[in-house]
Amino acid sequence: QVQLVESGGGLVQAGGSLRLSCAPSGRTSMGWFRQAPGKAREFVAGINWSGGMTVYADSVKGRFTISRDDAKNTMYLQMSSLKPEDTAVYYCARAPRGMSVITSTSAYDYWGQGTQVTVSS
Repeated sequence: QVQLVESGGGLVQAGGSLRLSCAPSGRTSMGWFRQAPGKAREFVAGINWSGGMTVYADSVKGRFTISRDDAKNTMYLQMSSLKPEDTAVYYCARAPRGMSVITSTSAYDYWGQGTQVTVSS
């Protein structure tokens, strides 16, 4: 059983930045998702096992950057130019070995407990 742990959430003003971390990353594809109150969980960004392939939701392209540091067994989500609509609980997830970056929640078998990100206007 893998227990993923996110950290780095908090309260920030619009236009500000935050960096989320998730460990352990493992040698497999991983992703970040978010869920706002009353809404379905949605894909934010994904990265493959080597870090050579990344995928982003259109809503965060150019503002968020996903990365991984395998020496530290950690995945990151650098969030910049944050907007109030980015407010949500952010979850990291790990896919089974051998799977590419997938945007569907059903493809991931391990999830973190979530970290709250609140962007004030």
